Amino acid sequence: MAEVNTDKGKGDGKKGKQKKVNIRVDFTPMVDMNMLLITFFMLCTSLSKPQTMEISMPSKDHVTEAEQTKVKASKAITLILGEDSKVYYYFGEPDYEHVESLKTTDFSPTGLRNILLERNSDAIQQISELKVKKLNKEISEDEFKKQATEIKGGKDAPVVLIKATDDASYKDLVDALDEMQICNIGKYAIVDITDGDKFLVDNLKSGGELAKQIAEANAGPKRKEFVSPIKKNDHD
Repeated sequence: MAEVNTDKGKGDGKKGKQKKVNIRVDFTPMVDMNMLLITFFMLCTSLSKPQTMEISMPSKDHVTEAEQTKVKASKAITLILGEDSKVYYYFGEPDYEHVESLKTTDFSPTGLRNILLERNSDAIQQISELKVKKLNKEISEDEFKKQATEIKGGKDAPVVLIKATDDASYKDLVDALDEMQICNIGKYAIVDITDGDKFLVDNLKSGGELAKQIAEANAGPKRKEFVSPIKKNDHD
């Protein structure tokens, strides 16, 4: 509520002098209204439930490269996060002799996502059918989550190993984990990069020259085959 002070000045006797007007605004009603609005929104607004994402962090135990590759080769996908949001990947066991076995992609919708969706097409189809049943109220939300988890962790589901080079950023790792959720990948883990993986990346950047040099160095009168650049200790 505004109050206007129209008191005349005392005793100067001058005519035509502009009167001084003092205005005071009372903010008490506005404070009351704000409190009512805050109370209203607190009572009528439901807080969103926090969403959690399950991830598999690297184990503190030493895991050799041989133990990492025990996963069924036809279902294994290894992602190597490199520089400038570049993603190197290969299927199954690493092939150190053929440079074309390591491929590159990125985090665009037509990059890594398409690769994972293609490899996990069966699980995605089954989960899509479950979503239809849930929308038709044929199954409950709890049943949907339980069955979806079983599908993602099935024996034929792909297994993704995520490894990061020193040039990869934290954002790249977060983006890779997001792709696991988007593509319904239920079996994945973040593991340390091995010397073999580093060789694959360096060999690809050199156009296969590193593998050729090692093959020539290992070639002898009776030995022409390629010898893995990985030390024996890395497998033991």
